Amino acid sequence: MTDSTDKTLQVVQGAVARLAREKRGLSDIDRRIMRAFEQLMLGRPEITDGRTSAVNICAEAGISRASYYRSPVAAVIKEVLDTPEAKRPEADELRQEIARLKKAAQELRSEKAAEIRELRSTVAAYANQIQVLTLRNAELEGDARKLRQRLSQADDTVVRPLR
Repeated sequence: MTDSTDKTLQVVQGAVARLAREKRGLSDIDRRIMRAFEQLMLGRPEITDGRTSAVNICAEAGISRASYYRSPVAAVIKEVLDTPEAKRPEADELRQEIARLKKAAQELRSEKAAEIRELRSTVAAYANQIQVLTLRNAELEGDARKLRQRLSQADDTVVRPLR
């Protein structure tokens, strides 16, 4: 067993022992709930996907959720899950990591989409400027052609404006 598994087992067993001292007669349902919770916390589910949820604890223990919530063990389980030294099963940690990575990927896609929109806007502005400059260039070339024609047709070397 790893160090974190040992700590988790100690936290779970400590909670069970405390509950047994406080509540003299733990029922069979209470023991099944604690056994199911311990299996989930150690990452050894038999029936479920391994998440530490009330539904999975109930499925592992073979009881209804109503029985689970009526049991004094439910409060102890909530307390154990809220303690920072209780190590979650690796599956839960991996799910949290997946959720974090999905969120980061979504943020990156959003940033990329915004950057692409900005670049497309810049490209459109440049295309408009190129079109304006092309039209102006064509106009100036036409003026230059007309000036060359007048110059070649003119007898005198005096250049007169076009307009």
